[in-house]
Order: sequence, then structure tokens, then C-alpha cells
Amino acid sequence: MNISDFKLKVLGSRGSMSVDGTHYSEFGGSTSCYLVTAGDETVFLDAGSGIVNAPVDFPKTPVILLSHLHLDHILGLGMYQRLSMAGVKTRLCIPAENAEAAEAAIDGVYSPPYWPVSFRQYAGEIQIEPLVFPLRLGELLIDGIEGSHPGGCKVIRLRYRGRSLVYVTDYEHESSSFEALKSFAENADLILYDGQYESDEYERKRGFGHSTPEMGMKLLEAVHAKLMLLVHHDPQSTDEELSRREKKIPRSGIRYARQGETVDLQSL
Repeated sequence: MNISDFKLKVLGSRGSMSVDGTHYSEFGGSTSCYLVTAGDETVFLDAGSGIVNAPVDFPKTPVILLSHLHLDHILGLGMYQRLSMAGVKTRLCIPAENAEAAEAAIDGVYSPPYWPVSFRQYAGEIQIEPLVFPLRLGELLIDGIEGSHPGGCKVIRLRYRGRSLVYVTDYEHESSSFEALKSFAENADLILYDGQYESDEYERKRGFGHSTPEMGMKLLEAVHAKLMLLVHHDPQSTDEELSRREKKIPRSGIRYARQGETVDLQSL
């Protein structure tokens, strides 16, 4: 481990539901989960099915940040092996007003009859807490604002040693939130941006809470980020379809995220 390392690994970038098969081998079929390492700190952005096979050993207690509680973003949480390791601590931060509300929210899914047991019955030490900004983990500073999505969704920025990434999943472009987003994301090095739909699809799906590559480019150009990865791929978009869309993007510095890839923010 290098204390200056600041890296993001894509564990899953599929939206809405996970998919499998040869048509999804390049971009991946696991739902939203991103592993961020900043020196000896570890943060997961969401816990979709991509977290199931994630590493379990870290220098310090990892923190799982949930942008919101839609099922595709918590789908893998119950099967993440670290949570079942006796005496091993994991922090789980949930958008909620207080600790009681945070626990009640996750219990709404991970308890009978929808799941065999609650997290209180896991062997691991799972610390469930409300997601409160700013959150500091050593030199890593985490901030957030409200995005634009049915039911709410947090936009999250992580800063470490002069570099930063912004996570903008499940976001639908609209004027007031976009102005706040531009200010929040100014001079970020890496942006993960919801690009689920093409423009013609979006016209049929306004209000669904997702965006397009064209809207992502507006943000990229406004905030001067170095790289944008489009995320939350529609489950019906195959490798062939996403490759076709990627080739249409008229500028460099923006592409679709691929499951398994790593971005070194210190090298951008």
C-alpha cells in the first residue's frame, strides 16, 4: 500500500437490475458498486451486486456509503462476505435522519420475510449509522448534496491529497439541481455520471430519474473534469449497444465504465 494512492475500481456499473451472459462480458452485468482506496482508507460507493465478490481485508475499517436505498444499489449487501466474519467491523452509512431511521430503513429489506435474518444477526460487527456530511476518514474528506431522482439520491464527492472524484448516479438533469451540481463538482478529476439513456430514449422516460451522455458532456465541460465515466448502464444495453453509443461520443475524456477497471486518480 502506498499512502498517496487514490484509486477507484468499478465492481459493478449496471443499473436497475443485474444481468448475465456473453452479451455483457465487456461492460459487466453487476449493479452499482465502486471501491475507492485512499491511502489506508477504504470506501464503497453503493452495495449493488458488484460487492458480492469484493475484497474483505483492509488496513482500516471500510465504510459503505449508500447513495440511496433502491434495490439495485443494495442488492449485494446481504451476501458480502465481510459482514459474516465474526468480530470484524464494517461501517454502513445510510441516508436517514438518525441511527434509528437508518437501521429501520435497511431492515425494511434485510429482514424476514424478504431476507432470512437481519444484520443484527450477522457474525460481523456492522455499525449502521446515518450518512452525514461532511465525513472525514483520516485525510479523506467526503461531502454530499441532494441530486435529482425519485425518492432522493445523494451526489457524493471524495477529496484526497489534492485530487477528487464525484459520484453522480441516478441523476436526472434539471435546471436547479444542475446549477448546484456544477458548483459541487467544479474541478473534480473524475466524475461518475448516470448515462443510462440515449437522448431519444430519455424523451420517452422523463421523470424516471436518469440521464444521458449528452447531459454528462454539459457537466464535464462546465466543471473542467479530467475524466468522466458513464455509469448505471441500462440492463437491456448489451456490449454491442454500449460500444456503439461510446463511438458516437464526439469528444475525449468521456466513456462508459467497464466492470473490473481501475482508475488511478493521481495519474489523471
